[in-house]
Amino acid sequence: MAKTGAGLTEAGTAAEECSLKKELRRLVGAIIDGEDYTVDTADRALRTLSSLKALKLKRRSVSVALAAAAANGAATTVVPDEFRCPISGELMRDPVVLATGQTYDRSSIQKWLKDGQRTCPQTQQVLSHTVLTPNHLVRDMISQWCKDHGMDPPNPGHDSDEDVITGSERTHLNSLLEKMSSSLSDQKEAAKQLRLLTKRMPSFRALFSESPYAIPQLLYPLSPGRANTNPDLQEDLIATVLNLSIHDDNKKLVAENPLVIPLLIESLKFGTVETRSSAAATLFTLSALDFNKHIIGKSGALGPLIGLLEIGHPLAMKDAASAIFNLCLVPENKGRAVREGAIGVILKKIMDGVLVDELLAILAILSRHQKAVEEMGEVGAISCLLSIMKENTCERNKENCAVILHAIFLNDRSKLWEIREEENASGTLSRLVETGTSRAKRKAIGILERLDRTASLFSLSA
Repeated sequence: MAKTGAGLTEAGTAAEECSLKKELRRLVGAIIDGEDYTVDTADRALRTLSSLKALKLKRRSVSVALAAAAANGAATTVVPDEFRCPISGELMRDPVVLATGQTYDRSSIQKWLKDGQRTCPQTQQVLSHTVLTPNHLVRDMISQWCKDHGMDPPNPGHDSDEDVITGSERTHLNSLLEKMSSSLSDQKEAAKQLRLLTKRMPSFRALFSESPYAIPQLLYPLSPGRANTNPDLQEDLIATVLNLSIHDDNKKLVAENPLVIPLLIESLKFGTVETRSSAAATLFTLSALDFNKHIIGKSGALGPLIGLLEIGHPLAMKDAASAIFNLCLVPENKGRAVREGAIGVILKKIMDGVLVDELLAILAILSRHQKAVEEMGEVGAISCLLSIMKENTCERNKENCAVILHAIFLNDRSKLWEIREEENASGTLSRLVETGTSRAKRKAIGILERLDRTASLFSLSA
């Protein structure tokens, strides 16, 4: 059966080759014999010649593969045509989609493009751009097929020609950015493409660091104060900024651009749930750099982030909490967060059982700030923290509770009675000394020692 399948494929290829030769002979004859042949005739002859070349390469590679299999005495496994590269005829290692929607192996189509071709080998259409998009579906199907036939999935390898593809990406990026100053329909279309390309392709994200004008061009449609005039457009552009901020070389560039942080802050307050979530996630990603933490904090982002945490969608709240945590690693941002009402909002969410892990981590950081500790003591944090230590199974959460309690205790000794009552009733801190993390044990021991000393003082005075 395998030989029959191979024979049918070979017969079909031979017929196609014969047809291409006839067409090429006709076109070349028209050029040679005609005194005034058209440019279109010459283009068609070139395209036909390219197709003939591709077909020749395909037949050669298939023949070599079959001969090698026969020499090894192995049974020939026929690879489905849809898994073969139309150029090489081989099983695709790294399938990618061309602008026309056709799929090729990356190394083969990159060689085609490097040779100066700007048409699709299969359809002969002139390419609107030469950006290659990974075809994850076909790659997964090939991997599964290989496993089903006892073969190792093909290794994508590292033989791609980055200079060629980067040059084509640069051209495509410029054309999309130009549309940002065009009609609304052009802006929306370009924004969707930019969002998709910057999500899928790291090299496309990197291109934005090459020009100081790329980000202003990208954000041109979002007027300050009216960024949510077109919610869909805003959503795509803010998501694109998020994708860009993932690239390490872009973090400083994006944060320093005077347009970006104000638009992100505006998008935290006005936009779809996805837009707000993307804005918060972008601030979190940018705040990976300490330098950016200062910029974002000074720009007034903590207030809107805390507001989003208070009333936001679950997904947006998590992104907001992550951003707040990162920003509060800088001392001056702790004070800003406290002034913006972070303590009350965070404690209420914890009491409601919302994002307990993330929010306890923020409180533990804020417990190094005097005003934060005072507020925690005033709004009933102690009973909440002791309850979590008793009921929560997460060791990290118990550790953070111990850290916060220790800070409250050191700041206000009047809170000792509440902790003592809980300890006498449940022995929560004593159990933590036995089973907690090393840091949790240290904090619990510190509190218990203070309790014992205070009890001894009361006994002596009595």
